[in-house]
Amino acid sequence: MPVRVRRSARARSYRLSVDHARGELRLSLPTRASLAKALAWAGQHEAWVREQMAARPAGVVLADGAVFPLEGRDVRIIWRADAPRQMMLDADRLIVGGAAESVGPRVLRWLKARALAALEADTRDLAARHGLAVARIGIGDPRSRWGSCSSDGSIRYSWRLILAPPDIRRSTVAHELAHLLHMDHSPAFHAAHARILGADPRPARAWLKAHGAALHRIG
Repeated sequence: MPVRVRRSARARSYRLSVDHARGELRLSLPTRASLAKALAWAGQHEAWVREQMAARPAGVVLADGAVFPLEGRDVRIIWRADAPRQMMLDADRLIVGGAAESVGPRVLRWLKARALAALEADTRDLAARHGLAVARIGIGDPRSRWGSCSSDGSIRYSWRLILAPPDIRRSTVAHELAHLLHMDHSPAFHAAHARILGADPRPARAWLKAHGAALHRIG
């Protein structure tokens, strides 16, 4: 499997971890350490790597019968040949028509469009309440963060936030809006985050830490 190498001035020894979302190994080593020796050391841990990969939860393929979370609740994809091509969300069922082989890509596009609409609404609403100016709002699929805010007021989010409960999504929105005031993670930033959210953001942060990897296994 692929190995992502990261040199760090703070590293004092080799460190090996498995990124289940990307399906790759991460090898950290001191800045001046020998890469050849580090790779040889990693090779000695093959049994551990195999054990970790065997315990990796299976991904969710977006196809007929698949169950995935939508805003925190389980939804099942139901494909029917006679269903309208436009998807319909009916309680806990997402009814999809059209060609069976196109179900996955179409559901993914539907999720991304729904994510952008929800995140745009949440961002504009909270920004207006707190007198904050937002430039552009977009979505992507980053692996290491749920949102990002640039100095020009543009904000991007992970589309996968639409899979999480709404309060988790709004906490992420408040986090990025707080960066419009403080482009760091200082005590002033954390105070602004809580003020914009109107609640303690720590439970949402803990939820993402516990369940975030599962969201990356969908689709």
